[in-house]
Amino acid sequence: LMALWWITEIVPLAVTSLLPFILFPMLGVMNGKDVASNYFNDIIFLFLGGFLFALAMQKWNLHRRIALKLMLTVGSSPARLMLGFMLATSFLSMWISNTATTMLMVPILISIILKLEEVNTRDSIRPLATGLLLSVAYSASIGGISTLVGTPPNLSFARIFAIYFPNAPEISFAAWFFYAFPIFLILFTITFIYLYLVFIKKNKTKWSSIDNQTIKDEYAKLGPWIIEQKIIAFFFALLAILWFTRADLHLGSLEFPGWSGLFKHPKYLNDGSVAIAIAVLLFLIPSKRSNSKFIMDWKTAEKIPWEIILLFGGGFALASGFKESGLSQWFGDQLVWLKEVHPLLIVLSVTLLITFLTELTSNVATVETFLPVLAGLAMSIEFNPLLFMLPATIAASLAFMLPSATAPNAIIFGTKRLRVFDMSKTGLALNFIGVAIVTLTTYYLATFIFDISLSVFPEWARP
Repeated sequence: LMALWWITEIVPLAVTSLLPFILFPMLGVMNGKDVASNYFNDIIFLFLGGFLFALAMQKWNLHRRIALKLMLTVGSSPARLMLGFMLATSFLSMWISNTATTMLMVPILISIILKLEEVNTRDSIRPLATGLLLSVAYSASIGGISTLVGTPPNLSFARIFAIYFPNAPEISFAAWFFYAFPIFLILFTITFIYLYLVFIKKNKTKWSSIDNQTIKDEYAKLGPWIIEQKIIAFFFALLAILWFTRADLHLGSLEFPGWSGLFKHPKYLNDGSVAIAIAVLLFLIPSKRSNSKFIMDWKTAEKIPWEIILLFGGGFALASGFKESGLSQWFGDQLVWLKEVHPLLIVLSVTLLITFLTELTSNVATVETFLPVLAGLAMSIEFNPLLFMLPATIAASLAFMLPSATAPNAIIFGTKRLRVFDMSKTGLALNFIGVAIVTLTTYYLATFIFDISLSVFPEWARP
């Protein structure tokens, strides 16, 4: 029922997410108190803390300063311009929502395109404009996979994994980063080369007056650094460092102790605690601006997307229902014949299925519907659940074909400067490239990062 409502959007996604709280107690699946606890937990607090910090960056225009500075540093030739936009967009998407990032970048990009059209014809600029617009949308999606807070499916995975396997090693911010960042680097590089070859190198038109004066003008409007931006930049760096170094990190035989070990109960601390701690500090530091008493205020915080929080909660409740009712195990038992299939082929199939399904449905809804099934499958055929759940999560961010697939795609399509055919043709190739990269990286790198043995079923995964 939830999958049907999520796909068709008969009602808002957040409203669909409330169904478990209504139906599970009525149907005897779970106690209402237990269902309710899924709607607010440590992963929700991680999202809240990260989003509060992102809102503070946006309030003081730090995100705009970072983006423009990155583009100024890279240069102004067509290839450098594209690279600059991709670097700025992907970096910001690691920390703030891909929707907000795209909304920031598109006006800057459109102003540059308009300047180019003044000294060239619109038709001659069209290939470059299409390539630049697509580069922003794709970079927003690609950048988000790098960090746990970069995109909602990553947070959904962390919580659902914890629900099913409470005795498993924690998926920390650092562990996720070391797995996902190489995927980002490879996919980013290939995407840049591909877009450059298709929309710049292949086009023989000589464009005039490509310079970065427009970007310089936009940066100049920001004026000098103000104290609030410096404080937020400092806390931004501090938050990243604390996330990376909190938990012990195991990379094969190497072990790096985390700072949480300095406390009496290190497991009491999690990434959500760190995020909220830094976010609360922003409410306590005074601002020198006359229009704001503190660096962060509740009026700004009210922009938190509560519909996403409900979407998270509904997915977590659904995952708990899958587990408590035995449905995920039943699904796994029906697929037990896959035990004879090579795990690499299963990983490829899972990645391919989720990649193309998320073109049509919400990426969070897709992940929260399929991860419980994959957890049950892994237990039935006795493979490490991470081998299937990790690539499924990353694949949910690889929607490059349709305007409706992701918010970044919809935003750039809304500029009315590119056709669905251009996006679909370009995105189809990148979808297949993404599937190959995620499959191989998971099979060869994740097994090292997360100590996955293909021949040993971990004790923490036994039902």
